[in-house]
Amino acid sequence: MVLMTQAPATSKADRRRHDREIVALAVPAFGALVAEPLFLMVDTAIVGRLGTAQLAGLGVASALLVTAVSVFVFLAYATTAAVARRVGAGDLRAAIGQGMDGIWLALLLGAVVVAAVLPAAPALVTLFGSSETAAPYATTYLRISALGIPAMLIVLAATGVLRGLQDTKTPLYVAVGGFVANGALNAGLVYGADLGIAGSAWGTVIAQCGMAAAYLWVVVRGARRHGASLRPDTAGIRTSAQAGAPLLVRTLSLRAILMIATAVAARLGDENIAAHQIILSLWSLLAFALDAIAIAGQAIIGRYLGAGDAQGAREACRRMVQWGIATGAVLGLAVIAARPLFIPLFTGDPAVQEAALPALIVVALAQPISGIVFVLDGVLMGAGDGPYLARAMLVTLAVFAPAALLVPTFHGGLTALWGAMTLMMATRMLTLWLRSRSGHWIVTGATR
Repeated sequence: MVLMTQAPATSKADRRRHDREIVALAVPAFGALVAEPLFLMVDTAIVGRLGTAQLAGLGVASALLVTAVSVFVFLAYATTAAVARRVGAGDLRAAIGQGMDGIWLALLLGAVVVAAVLPAAPALVTLFGSSETAAPYATTYLRISALGIPAMLIVLAATGVLRGLQDTKTPLYVAVGGFVANGALNAGLVYGADLGIAGSAWGTVIAQCGMAAAYLWVVVRGARRHGASLRPDTAGIRTSAQAGAPLLVRTLSLRAILMIATAVAARLGDENIAAHQIILSLWSLLAFALDAIAIAGQAIIGRYLGAGDAQGAREACRRMVQWGIATGAVLGLAVIAARPLFIPLFTGDPAVQEAALPALIVVALAQPISGIVFVLDGVLMGAGDGPYLARAMLVTLAVFAPAALLVPTFHGGLTALWGAMTLMMATRMLTLWLRSRSGHWIVTGATR
């Protein structure tokens, strides 16, 4: 392996080449990312017509389900980086073999999660504060939908395989197909078969299994074409787990930050927590656009480093940062321009609108910072620099937690809380920028 730290300036031709690569990968990735939350929106719309108790039960169960799956997002990130490196090195057989190891790891983790969730479902629902009327519906939905967790994790890992292979179009097609199937199945099972909330859960499970099957068909076909083994390899699975462990720490730290922010907002009063949820939903939506560039970064950087092209990796990183800043600035201006229309879509309460407006402006102004953060996060993931990302996120959590927890003490309100969120993003930007400048992430070769 070779460690490189310097690269000459990027030419116009190189910038255009990087732009084409970024757009080709980021645009389909954005479409796939947007399709994912539509699953929950469809479930919510269909179950909402069954009654308030059913909808409340869905809210609790879906929050638990999303939490259980999102902590394993490293299956996509780590697999993307590992596969992309081997693609860059010109070894497609090893690339797909590494991808299969990630898929086997996903299947094992999914089985463990299912075994844990099924018996614990009633206790988990109670822990999340579900009411007596909503708890039975939440338990039913959680137990059935948990059966689809292995498929959900396989989807994450297989998505990482295809991204590493520089293919973000197939995940888009699968996501769109899964969304359509999920909507049709939910409507048919909930109303046509009269299964109620259980029908919604079964519809989602079937749709997720269908998506996993589609991904496996694509990956297995590629494995057979290039002579890669489909059997589980203990050493390969262990390598995938080791690469994912630091990213798990990173993800858990980020989840802790979001939970602290929500807990602090709840202490600020009903109007502020309601406004916080509106702002958080927008913040998450903006993240999809920026995360699409980060996904492109993971695939492109991994490929350059695998090919031994340290200069190309540096140039791509520089260009993607420029994309992140520009995209963040455009998103920020769009938020400011649309604020009179956006907030009333969610609430007609003047008090909630008054609390949300200044916080929304803070979020808008911070978008260029977010653009840098998402891009550099993706670059370092693509480089396989997980241990640094874990340490950096722990530092960020240590900075954010006291700042956020002091907001109620000093009567700062929701705007101050989102100021703390901006401090969090600025801290992430600093830690990631220092790492990118150091060059220590630029380790070339088929493996890091």
